Amino acid sequence: MNPNLAETRQAMGAVGVCLPASFTEPLSADLQRAAVRRLESAGCQSVWTNEVIGKDALVQSAVLLSATDKMVFGTCIANVWARPAQTMHAAAAQLADAYPERFALGVGIGYREQAASVGRQFGSPLATMRDYLVGMDSPTWPPAPDAPYPRILAANGPGMLALAAELADGAYPAGLPPEFTAQARRALGPDKLLVVGLSVVCDSDAERAKDTARQSVSGRLAVPAYKARLEGLGYSPSDLAGVSDRLVEAVVAHGDSAVIADKVREHLASGADHVTLLPPMGTDFATAIDQLEELAGSGRAVVDQARVHLGGPQ
Repeated sequence: MNPNLAETRQAMGAVGVCLPASFTEPLSADLQRAAVRRLESAGCQSVWTNEVIGKDALVQSAVLLSATDKMVFGTCIANVWARPAQTMHAAAAQLADAYPERFALGVGIGYREQAASVGRQFGSPLATMRDYLVGMDSPTWPPAPDAPYPRILAANGPGMLALAAELADGAYPAGLPPEFTAQARRALGPDKLLVVGLSVVCDSDAERAKDTARQSVSGRLAVPAYKARLEGLGYSPSDLAGVSDRLVEAVVAHGDSAVIADKVREHLASGADHVTLLPPMGTDFATAIDQLEELAGSGRAVVDQARVHLGGPQ
C-alpha cells in the first residue's frame, strides 16, 4: 500500500476522468493511447479504467501508462473475481515499480453474476472482501516488487467504508450524492484517500441532459442495494418511484461544464480528495473523449474550477 498519500493526492489532482468503454466492440490500443494523450495535453491529471470479467484493467493501465508522461492511472474498479489476491497485489506493485506515483488500485467485490461466471460462490461481500484484502498481503514467490501504491476499496455502504478505514488506504464510492461523500469522510477519518465517482452528462441542452441523467438514475434504481442506500440518505418513496428532479440533480452532474463544476465542488466541499467524472454507460467512445477533453481544457472546465476551489494555480 501507499505510505505517502499526500504525494498521491498531489499527483492525482482534484478531478480525473473514467475512460469510456465499449460493450459492443473492442477498442484498439492505438485508439486508447491517442485518447489519453489528448486528455493529458488538455490538462487532465488522472484517468481511471473499469473492469469486467474478460477486460483486464491492469493490463490496460500498463499500456496507457507507457503512452503518457505524467498522468496517473487508476482502476475503478478492479474486480476480485478476475484474479487471485496475490496476483492482484503483484500486478499493482509491478506497475507502481515501473511508474512510481502514477498508479492507484481501486478494488471491489463486484456482483454475484461475476463470481458465478468464474465458478465461484459470492458469499458474504464483507467477509469475502476482508479475506481478499488480507490475501493481497500474503507472500508470493518470487516476491512482488516493494513498490508502494494506494489501495482504495469500492465502498457504497457503511460496512465497506469501515473495512476501507481498517485495511485500505481509502475508499471509492460512486453514483451517490454529496451527503454520502460527507458520511464517507467521517467514516474514513481525515487521513484516508476519498475518491468519488461522479456520473456526468455533458450537454448544453439542459432538458436533454436532464432526460439522459434521469434514464441513468432509473436504471440504477433497479438494484435494491442502491435504492436502499438512497432511502437511507433521506430520499422519499416518491423521489425514488418518480425519479424526481431532486434525486437526479443530486446524483448526476448534467448540463454544461459550469454546472458539472458546481457538482464537483459540492463533493470536494463534502470531503472528497478527488472526483472521477464517469460518462454514461454505452456512450460512443469518440464522443465521450471529445466531451471529456472539453471539460479538461475549457477555460470554464471542471478541472480548472476545481483547482480554484482547492486554492491551486488557475
